[in-house]
Amino acid sequence: MLKLDIQLFAVPARKISKTSKRTRRTHYKIEANGTVKCPKCGAKIRPHRVCPECGNYKGKEVIKTKEAE
Repeated sequence: MLKLDIQLFAVPARKISKTSKRTRRTHYKIEANGTVKCPKCGAKIRPHRVCPECGNYKGKEVIKTKEAE
């Protein structure tokens, strides 16, 4: 018997068509960040974050801003 030093790699059984590949990838897309309105000043902010305009989070002033001083 001959012993061959061959490395075996994972090789696809058949070619994936462009349509199949693109159909699978239709869900790989960037979505816009969700925003909510700040209850105090009305600025648009990302949820669960401090408002950069007024410095409030959950009804409390967390960061002092120039407007508050």
